Amino acid sequence: MRIIIGLGNPDKEYFYTRHNFGWLTLDSLAEKRKLSWNKHKNSNSLLAEFSQGREKIILVKPLTYMNNSGLAVRALKKFFKLPNNKLIIVYDDLDLPFGKIRLSKNKNSGGHKGLDSIIGQLKSKDFKRIRLGIGPQEGSAENFVLQKFSKEEKNKINEIIDTSHLIIEYILENSFDLAANKYNQ
Repeated sequence: MRIIIGLGNPDKEYFYTRHNFGWLTLDSLAEKRKLSWNKHKNSNSLLAEFSQGREKIILVKPLTYMNNSGLAVRALKKFFKLPNNKLIIVYDDLDLPFGKIRLSKNKNSGGHKGLDSIIGQLKSKDFKRIRLGIGPQEGSAENFVLQKFSKEEKNKINEIIDTSHLIIEYILENSFDLAANKYNQ
């Protein structure tokens, strides 16, 4: 079993903001696979499931706000009894230019409050990440990440999300490390 967690904020006002890039990616993947989201009370999250070969894959959208994402991740890890290396976090990254996607693992948060929360709750930074570039930042980070995508960005979002789907599929069919070697170029 593997869990892929898209970070975001639950209120409608945040839906199409830069900080919800992880949610947008998983929403699109669930739609392509014709999956439905179900509330998971133990983790305060929405879950959608599918099988990849003999492995169960769970997509997760925490209903906690971004800065409390770790509460949902810790609850999921405990409920499903999974080690950290079975977790993949998909999130927005200010340090990457818009449209860049990078895979990483076992790194610090880079100042991302959602990752700070996850690292704090898991007491570990040893999990996998798919980082979706939203930079360069204009103004304060707090305001920038909560803004809606610009018109130019909106024109590229579907292409970026489609690429992230390919990366996720490649990870599931091969491995995270092979995907990182292939896509981090």
